[in-house]
Amino acid sequence: MYHETFCKNCGTRLTEKFLEQEGNIPYCETCGEFRFPSFNTAVSMIVRHPEKPELLLIQQYGRPHFILTAGYVNQGESAENAVIREISEELGAKAVSVQFNQSQYFEPSNTLMLNFSCMLENAELHPNQEIDAYQWFDYASALEHIKPESLAKKFLTAWLNQQR
Repeated sequence: MYHETFCKNCGTRLTEKFLEQEGNIPYCETCGEFRFPSFNTAVSMIVRHPEKPELLLIQQYGRPHFILTAGYVNQGESAENAVIREISEELGAKAVSVQFNQSQYFEPSNTLMLNFSCMLENAELHPNQEIDAYQWFDYASALEHIKPESLAKKFLTAWLNQQR
């Protein structure tokens, strides 16, 4: 599991110290305080077509795989507002009917991923430079085309199972 090595306040190397009812927690000897591990928070979205049973998948950063639209939650921002903002920024569209699906910690980027489904107000998209390509898929095709063995596929599979 990911833990910070140095105190975010003073830079002292952290040690582990036992805290009642918490276990071993990173501790700063200089500050005399426990430093609970911090992590990033991001949202990913299962984007639904407003008129057809289709889902939007994107390609980014020159990679060949289709994935879900995603982005980081800004400090002070709710996850639901991050969904709306990211859809607006990346797709040039308006998200409506934002609903939580599930979450999972993603260790490679030390990020808690919060997955939502949302419907677009209309199907007109104006993607920004972060999006290389996008495509609408029916539900079964979306599952076939999404990046294999990815967190996105896990989220999509869980959402599709709830739709049955």
